[in-house]
Amino acid sequence: AAPGPRSYTTLRDEAVKLFNSLQQLELERDPVPLMQGVLQTCLDLPPLVDEIYCQLVKQTTEPPAPGGQGDLHYWQLLTCMSCTFLPSPPVLRFLRFHLDRRSRFPASEMAKYACFIREALGKTKGRECVPSLEEILVLMRRQEMICTVHCPGAPACSVAISSHTTAEEVRGHVARELVSRLGLSQSPNLFALYEQSRRREQPVGSATLLADVLTRFE
Repeated sequence: AAPGPRSYTTLRDEAVKLFNSLQQLELERDPVPLMQGVLQTCLDLPPLVDEIYCQLVKQTTEPPAPGGQGDLHYWQLLTCMSCTFLPSPPVLRFLRFHLDRRSRFPASEMAKYACFIREALGKTKGRECVPSLEEILVLMRRQEMICTVHCPGAPACSVAISSHTTAEEVRGHVARELVSRLGLSQSPNLFALYEQSRRREQPVGSATLLADVLTRFE
């Protein structure tokens, strides 16, 4: 399930807990739940976002085992952070300098993460929810998610989305699919996306990130 409400102590204590979580990340065989926990804390306590970015830059600068499991997990968490939060301008400049240094070695796996993160930072505007477990797994592989949209009177549409894809973009894609499948080129009807659960059904706002909707389903 997606993380629920949490109780927190002081920012200093929570920063120490996050640092301990990052140390533990090196050894985790399944790092996804721990990554989601770090992201949730940063969402709930925004002043810690810069702290985690700085810690991740430190951990990915001259690591003891470049390309090893621990180094890889830090880059993967940095990838998830870049698709969820923007750091403050000074930290963003520091982070981009770090990414540019790594990008000088394009053949390495870490350089591929650096390029992905740099591109993501140009699109991230902030999230309502932290990435779902599924989204984190996809981001760890630098891939896209497949979103299934169920359409009345027509087969479901599968749409590839990123952490930055809005409902408006998906709605446009699905509308084009339906117009083509059902021969509705002359129809004046409009299309809307709805989010449906056992308890409610509601329209999805045009600017809503589909990744946030999927997290709520999780």
